[in-house]
Amino acid sequence: MSGDPDGDMLSWDESVFRDEHVFEIDHVPETFKHRESQLESLKYALRPAVRGSRPLNTMVRGPPGTGKTTAAQKLFTELRAQTDVRTVRVNCQVDSTRYAVFSRLFEGLFDYEPPSSGISFKKLFGQITDRLVEEEEVLVVALDDVNYLFYENEASDTLYSLLRAHEAQGGAKIGVIVVSSDLSLDVIDELDSRVQSVFRPEEVYFPVYDVDEIYDILRERAKRGFHDGVIDDAELERVADLTAESGDLRVGIDLLRRAGLNAEMRASRSIAEEDVESAYEKSKFVHLSRSLRGLSDSERALVEVLAEHDGEQAGTVYEAFHETTDLGYTRYSEIINKLDQLGIIEAEYAEVEGRGRSRELSLAYDSEAVLDRLQ
Repeated sequence: MSGDPDGDMLSWDESVFRDEHVFEIDHVPETFKHRESQLESLKYALRPAVRGSRPLNTMVRGPPGTGKTTAAQKLFTELRAQTDVRTVRVNCQVDSTRYAVFSRLFEGLFDYEPPSSGISFKKLFGQITDRLVEEEEVLVVALDDVNYLFYENEASDTLYSLLRAHEAQGGAKIGVIVVSSDLSLDVIDELDSRVQSVFRPEEVYFPVYDVDEIYDILRERAKRGFHDGVIDDAELERVADLTAESGDLRVGIDLLRRAGLNAEMRASRSIAEEDVESAYEKSKFVHLSRSLRGLSDSERALVEVLAEHDGEQAGTVYEAFHETTDLGYTRYSEIINKLDQLGIIEAEYAEVEGRGRSRELSLAYDSEAVLDRLQ
């Protein structure tokens, strides 16, 4: 009704969302833009698998939020729909040991999990390779966030088992895609020489999206996820600009969802600038939230200790950490290195008078933001 003061207000059973699932970080979009050359490179590497041969191994690298996981998922969906190639994506942030990776492969092939105890790795490995030979199947494995295997010193053993499977069981055909978001990690150099000698991957790089590409992708998400008229060009451009500043497309996707929720909180049918700006205060920590989610209890404990001892020397932080966890210095040092590689903390060497050089430890984010996301 024209002139109705409540015309722009949502009733209790209405929503600005057409499909809120579109804004979930792990949603695989129907259209996947601005990654055509990368997809073609991956298809080239996997083409032998379609013919029943072992595919080329591939290393996919790029900063977080540049479409690496989505590309692997899109490609695997296409392979499963059109061929007999078996595909398994392993989230190494969750499955960060060789045994855990092969348990996920077992589940992918047999459609049920292996026994949680009482089965050796050798037997697990044998059942997987026997299945591939018996069924004459080719298996393509995507080790997503493979950097987590390196953080746990499990990468070389895992890749060695995968790459040598055809020698352990004649006829077993396995191809590997390793996906890394840690640009400081030199995947090849960090592997054992026994793995380097057989792992000669094709390399596919995913650069950061520019602001125009981000706008194009987010406009498509908004079209599918919101009702008509919910977000206009000015607000969408602001979301794209903030996303470009972060360099992570996931920030923009989360930002759209939170801005929509903010509009609903105001019972508004459209997103205003204030909804975007307030949403960004949370969305900008998307990468931090995902990194913290994969930490063990002892790793989380160290982050909490660091929040109280931010900027102090490693020795001082260790004393507080040991008092909390009773863990030794070796494990403490391993955790420090992992958190540093994840970008959660910064470990800088500094000269300490009378004591030589010592590491100074500080959080890479505001301590309050970190503690909020540890809850």
